[in-house]
Amino acid sequence: MGNQSFLGKKNFFVISVIGEDQVGIVSEVTQLLFRQGLNIVDIEQSVIHSQFTMVLLIQPLRPQFQPNQLRTSLNQLAKRRGMSITMTPLHEFRGLRLAEMKKPYVLTILGADRAGVVAAFSKRLAKHHCNIERIKMIARGEFFAMEMWIDLREANFPLLRQDLALLAKKIEMDVIAQPEHVYKKRKKVIVFDMDSTIVDGEIIDRMAKLAGVGKKVASVTERGMRGEIDFSESLRARVSLLKGLKIKSLESIAKTVKLTKGSEELIAALKEMGFKVALISGGFRFFTDILKKRLGFDYAFGNELEIERERLTGRLKGRIIDAKRKAELLDEICHGEGITRDEVVAVGDGSNDRIMVANAGLGIAFNAKEILRNVADGALTKDHMKGVLYCLGISDLDLIKSKLRVS
Repeated sequence: MGNQSFLGKKNFFVISVIGEDQVGIVSEVTQLLFRQGLNIVDIEQSVIHSQFTMVLLIQPLRPQFQPNQLRTSLNQLAKRRGMSITMTPLHEFRGLRLAEMKKPYVLTILGADRAGVVAAFSKRLAKHHCNIERIKMIARGEFFAMEMWIDLREANFPLLRQDLALLAKKIEMDVIAQPEHVYKKRKKVIVFDMDSTIVDGEIIDRMAKLAGVGKKVASVTERGMRGEIDFSESLRARVSLLKGLKIKSLESIAKTVKLTKGSEELIAALKEMGFKVALISGGFRFFTDILKKRLGFDYAFGNELEIERERLTGRLKGRIIDAKRKAELLDEICHGEGITRDEVVAVGDGSNDRIMVANAGLGIAFNAKEILRNVADGALTKDHMKGVLYCLGISDLDLIKSKLRVS
């Protein structure tokens, strides 16, 4: 049923039509209602494996409406069609009351195909008194993906999400949970972090190794991860250790940078399907600009290294792209595209992505630290980059029809 509240309305009726799918049944039912002076206020109809279901909310337009006359006509139609057709006064229809109390969510569950996945997740949902309303397989084979449309009812969502994450880890699956209204909001922009997301590993580690300061940079990185220094301080400290590194060294890194498995194909597929794709990195613009050209990003942002005489000075130019700045850049993209945050997907791996991921309509923690998993809608493990598509409701069949290949 629709979102508008009709509870308390008088002289409204609910008609339910159930049976084997037949050509012309929608036409016959709606024409009958029209002839008897009834307005269709709301309607929902579906066919699942030849099983037809239709629910209509109707309102009489004539003051002398005779419910029994309509019931007789509907019974005759039901008998002729071999279907079940019921008519219930709205105030007696429990289904609408339940619909208005729902807390609908969509779970996307994916990973290597294995037996018992549906059983495991349905058991956990039952434990939290969640009702499963629909299950849809969107990929089957070497890679498995399915959607579960659920009603949270009285479940404590933070506890449920934590429990689902523990189960997913135990059976080596990934799970993403989205409110239904956000899931249905068409996504238009996908924002990625660079290091350990699009790129396999941290580029600054390779730079440090070439500069002969690998251990020193790693030590500063560890201090940052422990929360002893913030991102900006950590980045400035690490860049200072790179002083004197030649631009030619950066060029050699760029030529040999290893992309995360499936990321190049994913970006190509997203662009082919009309998404705008952005790269927002706490790394360096030198590399984001190269990846923008290589992969076709529509937007790319990174920190700017100061360069003099073809060498790094050990300093940065301009404002550092920290967690706050990443979120601001996301908002700037939204403003430029004329969209809301609900129409954005953000994918990242670390603390520096936490505000961006939390603010996006769909926030995905990719091969991520715990601090990011706690604010994301769900997590994908390293070999599941393709899962971004499944979280958007794009199935393998959709990819086949579009002649797109994503490994």
